[in-house]
Amino acid sequence: MNSLKDEIHFLFSGRGMPYEKVSLIVAIVITVFFTAAMGYNYTRDVNVVVVDLDHSRTSQEMVEMVNSSRHMKVGTVIYTPADPKTFFYEDKAYAVICLPKDLERDLYSGQSVNIGLYCDYTNIALTADIQTAMNEMTAELNAMSAESSGSSGGLAVSTRYLFNPSSSTSNSETEGFLFFFSSMFFTFATIGMVPRLKLEHKWEALMENGSPFDLMMRILPYMGCLITALMVGMAILRVWGNMVISGNFLLFMGLQIFYIWGVGMMSILFGWTAANPGVASSRMILFIPGGFILGGQTAPLVFIPYWAQVLSHFFPLTWEFHFVRDILMRGAGFGDIMQEIGAFFLYLLAIAAFFCLRFEKVRKDYLRENAVKVQ
Repeated sequence: MNSLKDEIHFLFSGRGMPYEKVSLIVAIVITVFFTAAMGYNYTRDVNVVVVDLDHSRTSQEMVEMVNSSRHMKVGTVIYTPADPKTFFYEDKAYAVICLPKDLERDLYSGQSVNIGLYCDYTNIALTADIQTAMNEMTAELNAMSAESSGSSGGLAVSTRYLFNPSSSTSNSETEGFLFFFSSMFFTFATIGMVPRLKLEHKWEALMENGSPFDLMMRILPYMGCLITALMVGMAILRVWGNMVISGNFLLFMGLQIFYIWGVGMMSILFGWTAANPGVASSRMILFIPGGFILGGQTAPLVFIPYWAQVLSHFFPLTWEFHFVRDILMRGAGFGDIMQEIGAFFLYLLAIAAFFCLRFEKVRKDYLRENAVKVQ
C-alpha cells in the first residue's frame, strides 16, 4: 500500500509525464478528430487530367462523363500529346486519361479502341475506384455504340501504373516507417534540450550572453546522426528492397537538412516549458504522428477532407512525404516542384521567426527578474 500511495503521489506531482491528462486527451482527440478527418474511405472528386487527341463529340461526352463521376473531377483538358508524369508533381493530379485520335470513328465502326489510363501508384489504394469508374463508362459507351450502329463497340481501358508498378512495400509502408520512426527518435533526442540545460545550470549563461542561434547550433550533432541513418536506411531499401529513386538524390538530401532543422526547432519549442526531459518527451505526440497519419503515406490524401489536408501541413512529416513522392518516386526536379519547395521554406521561416521571438521574450523576462532581485 505504501508503494501504491507513493506512485499515486508521483503521478500527480508534476515531476513526470502528466499521464492522467494525456490519457484522456489522446482518447478524445483520436475519436473526435480522426472520425471527422477520415469520415470516408473512398476516392471522391479526385483531380484528373484528360488528354483529348480526338476533338470529337464522343470525346467531349467522355470528358463530361468523367467530370460527373463522384470519384473524379476533370482539372485540365489538354489537346496535344504530353508526358503524363509531369501532371502528377505536387499531387496536382492522380490520374491521366488519354483519349486517342479517331476514337469516335473507330468506336462507331466497331473497331477496337484503347483508352489510356495512367495511374499514380505511389499509394496502392489510391486509384482503385478510378479504374472501376472508367470501366463502367466504357461499358456504357459500348452499349450506346451498339444501339446506334448495330455493332458492339470495342472500347477498352488500358491501365498503366506509374512510379511503383510492382506495388513494392519498400516504396510505401517500409519507406514511410523509415522516415516516421527516424523523425520520432530524433524528436526524443532533442525535445528535452531546454529542460536539460536548466537542470545542468547552463540556461542562465545562455540567457545572459547567448542568442537563439546558440540553441539552433545544438541541433547539428543530432542532424548529422539522422542524415547518416536515413542514407543507410535508404541504401538498404535500394539494394535489398528495390526502392525507387527516380529523381535527383542530392536535391532530396539537401532538403533533408532543412527538414531536420525545422523538426529540431519545433521539438525545442514544444519541450520548452517542460519541468524535465522526461515530461518533454511525452509532447512528441503533438506534432510527429499527425504528419504520418495525414501526410499521404498511410492512406491517400483524397481519403481525407480538404480542410484536413490544409491542416496537415502544420506537421513537418507531411512536407517530408511530399518530397519523397515527388522527388524520389516521381522523378521531379527543382523546377517541377518549385512552388512546393517555396511553400516549405515559408513554413520553415515561420518556425524560425517564432523560435527567435520566443527566445527573446524569455530572455527579456529573465533579465528583468534578475534586475529586480539585484535591486
